[in-house]
Amino acid sequence: MAKRTCLVLLTVVLGFFSVARAEEGLTKIAEDVYSYVDMKNGSPANSFAANAGIVVGRDAVLVVDTLISAKEAERLLADIRKVTDKPIRYVVNTHTHLDHGFGNCVFAKLGAVVIAQERDREALEKSAGSALKNAVAFGVAEELLQGTTIAVPTVSFTDKARVDLGGIAVELISAASSHTAGSALVWVPSRRVLFTGDVLFTDFHPYLAEGEIAGWLKALDAVSALDAGAIVPGHGPLSAKKDVEDMKAYLVTFDQKAREMAAAGADADAIVAELTKILPARSQGEWMIGANVKGKYLAK
Repeated sequence: MAKRTCLVLLTVVLGFFSVARAEEGLTKIAEDVYSYVDMKNGSPANSFAANAGIVVGRDAVLVVDTLISAKEAERLLADIRKVTDKPIRYVVNTHTHLDHGFGNCVFAKLGAVVIAQERDREALEKSAGSALKNAVAFGVAEELLQGTTIAVPTVSFTDKARVDLGGIAVELISAASSHTAGSALVWVPSRRVLFTGDVLFTDFHPYLAEGEIAGWLKALDAVSALDAGAIVPGHGPLSAKKDVEDMKAYLVTFDQKAREMAAAGADADAIVAELTKILPARSQGEWMIGANVKGKYLAK
């Protein structure tokens, strides 16, 4: 979700993997890999139900995304400490939208190196001055953002990067020009676990107003090609290849119909009504349909 545009939206309204989920806290996805999955209540107070996770090596911990604020990141940190007391040395932002990266500051203060694909790092650096101000102006509660500062990633990569945590390696793979200009995948090959960030939404209507559809479809093909045993989407439950194919179908259907109706002069209400009929049902985020139509297909 976007740092600026998404905030405007607020005004518009697995087989062998051991999944041991407590009532609260991180789910064990595989050995050494934990995540929030299938979060409910997609409100800003709950980081728009964004997922975030960790990979635990012999020497260090890598955090995948940091939620919407310092307060939310502190919640994540407390849950991490229930799993491990090893040093948190790395944070990877799958992209720098507020619900995935505004909690960076908590981990940066611990000395963690924050990493992102270079295009999203550049985007956040350019917007950092207004990011928090816009968040408050468009409806994110000041109380939620108390103590939050923008921590721009200090390390970036173009195509691929590798982080060795001691006994377990994590691969970072560019998915640029998809959900955002600089989205990234986080792949743990030895555990066959993939974090997609918002390249994949499962059972959750995606935010696509900033997306580049052709590149996004290619990124989803790359997700399938990795042959992950478990896929952690940016929002929604633990996923598999079928969910990737469903996401591709969703994007194609939305894009084709919205373009067709917008070109014919249909207004937002008519386009949303038609899309609501033909898009597959998803349990969260239906308000996103209208926001996407207005933000991507009818924006001047």
